[in-house]
Amino acid sequence: MSALLSGTGLVRGYGSTPALRGVDLAIDEGEIVAVTGPSGCGKSTLLHCLAGILRLDAGTVTYREQDIGLWSEAARSRLRRTDFGVLFQFGQLVPELTAVENVALPLLLAGTGRREARQGALGWLDRLGVADLAEQRPGAMSGGQQQRCATARALVTEPRVLFADEPTGALDVLTGEQVLGEIVGVARERGMAVVLVTHETSVAAYADREIALRDGVLDPTGLGLGVTR
Repeated sequence: MSALLSGTGLVRGYGSTPALRGVDLAIDEGEIVAVTGPSGCGKSTLLHCLAGILRLDAGTVTYREQDIGLWSEAARSRLRRTDFGVLFQFGQLVPELTAVENVALPLLLAGTGRREARQGALGWLDRLGVADLAEQRPGAMSGGQQQRCATARALVTEPRVLFADEPTGALDVLTGEQVLGEIVGVARERGMAVVLVTHETSVAAYADREIALRDGVLDPTGLGLGVTR
């Protein structure tokens, strides 16, 4: 059976600086994969290419046996509102919107009615323990509260793949564990695949498998942060 998401010969640079230099990987449905390696090794670039946020210089990203690099920007944006969820290190909530409006936004953009979108958003805010902040704007929240809301927003469409880029990097240990616990719980419940970028051993330990990068290629030592499951 084909992998849910795969990358073949992925190459991406910034000007004359290479970020990815021919990376191959495959991720199965329901699999949690940690992408690890030192700062500047290409981890976030890999995640952004797999999610269709960045275009490749060479190579192919295939989702459900379709080359998404051939899709228009609009089609890839729709994919990130339906099948893909993206969670960034600092949440990136829209400051002018309340928590419930932020979380409902992907549903509204996908055509869901306003009442249904709000109810869906409230349900995920409740699951993440921040339902009491539904009418608060990000500026009135702590960093941990913002990240919980951002996690709810990334999960509200019930994506088939969640891309999480250093999701606990701005959080204290306890809050980070709680956010990761929810992500893993949803992944196990719904068969959601997770691509988890991290430089922390404790975060990588939540994954089923580790992909280690170094200087834009797969680490030939295979050591990474030591995840072996």
